[in-house]
Amino acid sequence: MVQRHYWIDLIEQAWRKRSIVWLAGVRRVGKTYLCRSLPETEYFDCELPRIRRMMQDPEGFLDDLRDKRIVLDEIHRLDNPSELLKIAADHYPDTRIIATGSSTLSASIKFQDTLAGRKRDLWLTPMCLRDLTDAKHTNLRRRLLRGGLPPFFLAEEMEERDFQEWMDAYWAKDIQELFRLERRDSFQKFTELILTQSGGIFEANKFAGPCEVSRPTIANYLRTLEATFVAHVIRPFSSRRPSEIVSAPKVYGFDTGFVCYCRGWQELRKEDLGILWEHFVLNEILARLQTREIGYWRDKRGHEIDFVLAGRRKNPLAIECKWSADKFDPVNLEAFRRQHPAGDNVVLAEDVKQPFSRNYGTLKVCFEGLGPFIDGLAQ
Repeated sequence: MVQRHYWIDLIEQAWRKRSIVWLAGVRRVGKTYLCRSLPETEYFDCELPRIRRMMQDPEGFLDDLRDKRIVLDEIHRLDNPSELLKIAADHYPDTRIIATGSSTLSASIKFQDTLAGRKRDLWLTPMCLRDLTDAKHTNLRRRLLRGGLPPFFLAEEMEERDFQEWMDAYWAKDIQELFRLERRDSFQKFTELILTQSGGIFEANKFAGPCEVSRPTIANYLRTLEATFVAHVIRPFSSRRPSEIVSAPKVYGFDTGFVCYCRGWQELRKEDLGILWEHFVLNEILARLQTREIGYWRDKRGHEIDFVLAGRRKNPLAIECKWSADKFDPVNLEAFRRQHPAGDNVVLAEDVKQPFSRNYGTLKVCFEGLGPFIDGLAQ
């Protein structure tokens, strides 16, 4: 496995601000290994019955752990996990706790209190650039094909059945325990379709027929995928101009390896690299900024910008993703800037090792590598 130093540092930073850290992420993304990597920290696996019995008296359990650092792994297995965390935050502020789960707190039926103001949220994504450096394995094409779940990326042989076993465990341990959805076949079909069509504009009506469920059920399925970090819903950026797409989101699957698996890609062709690079850029932004406040832009003539970052009172930053810089065409950025003149324009290309700028008439475009760009953005 990989010692993921970037994430260890994030946990330490979060603990300095709150005594409770909620570490979320998909199954097998490395939450348990990461937590076991923390120095001077006691680990409790809440999947074990004897551990759950220890926590039936939260105060008695916490009394024995004053001033310590502890991990409560898979805490949703407790009958009332939010009670224990709330007591810890309010009455044991010197006890540092990291609790793990596969969804956002607010999404799970198990959490009656979302602990607003009492915790820091941390989202462990599939392997990002800093993780590849830690792994001393910087083969990006391998990362795109196998994905960023450490056991899948590091395995000597890639087994297709591992992907299906993950899907089965996701249904049994995350969906059934946390959401109690019915119709397994319909939900898994929807998940596979989302991964197959990853990066496309989402229209619920197109999924209802193949999955044999209603449109409202499809909307509920998508909310569930988003809450469990299996899908990323990227909503349109707009100023409500008549020419802009304002309602249809784009939906990305959580991991390039699962996108490749569902599309039947066992080897990467040249034409596959662009869309997978776009997914990898998104993963990097999510990992480093720890936010879902990311948009895309499209007008009714088909011009599109991959990602738009626009914080409050900030001009929109337009990001285009290209595997090769020489494939960039300024037409989409020109259309975007006619509507939104102020802001920077960046092309993130895999083959750019040294940043440079180029002018296209009055349009200035910066070409950068992903690592230096995201380092500057995250500061």
